[in-house]
Amino acid sequence: MHGELCQRGHQVSEATVRQILPARRRGPAPRDVDTSWPAFLPNQAQRLPARGFIHLDTIVPTRLHVLFVMEAATRYVHIPGVTAHPDGPWTAQQARNPLMDSGDRIGSSGFLIRDRDAKFTSVFDEIFTSQGARVVTTPPRTPRANCHAHRWIRTAPAECPDRLLIYGERHLRSVPGKYAGHYNRHRPHQSRQQQPPDQNQRSSQPPNLPVRRPNVPGGVINEYHHAA
Repeated sequence: MHGELCQRGHQVSEATVRQILPARRRGPAPRDVDTSWPAFLPNQAQRLPARGFIHLDTIVPTRLHVLFVMEAATRYVHIPGVTAHPDGPWTAQQARNPLMDSGDRIGSSGFLIRDRDAKFTSVFDEIFTSQGARVVTTPPRTPRANCHAHRWIRTAPAECPDRLLIYGERHLRSVPGKYAGHYNRHRPHQSRQQQPPDQNQRSSQPPNLPVRRPNVPGGVINEYHHAA
């Protein structure tokens, strides 16, 4: 409309536009953008990894902390490290692991979502901003703002480590990784039409093949696969 009037040599004023739009039954272009968290998460899911910690107790007892990264779009989980003494320098060092191991799969993301834990320092944030990502912190005391990560915080211990006797840090290092392999390649997700995060791992095979039942890890979870 504005271009049409300009071509005719008219000087279009704001008052003129207000008169023309109702006459043509056209409203102004929408200016409101939904910046709420429920809108932000699905809009940015394809480029949004989330980070967090889960803590597990050993039989000693000692509390160990597992750092994880989840890709919001696929629910794919990475386990950078396990430690009994998480602090800022350790967390920053572990932040480099997924950048190297995943071939910039996470480092090239547009955003990184995390909570306000003091272990996530400015050095931690700089590692991702240097890769072109923007670090987004959740509002205070709002676990739903990082809902995918917090769901895994509940799911992972309940399905595996809480059903095992963890002897120490060395023992725990192998447990989350094995469970993450099960979670990424086998466990179905309702939000993904009952497909696992790593959907490429599933291949169509004739239904008449015998079924095998491997146990992971330590026999607490059964998987079912067609024999090759």
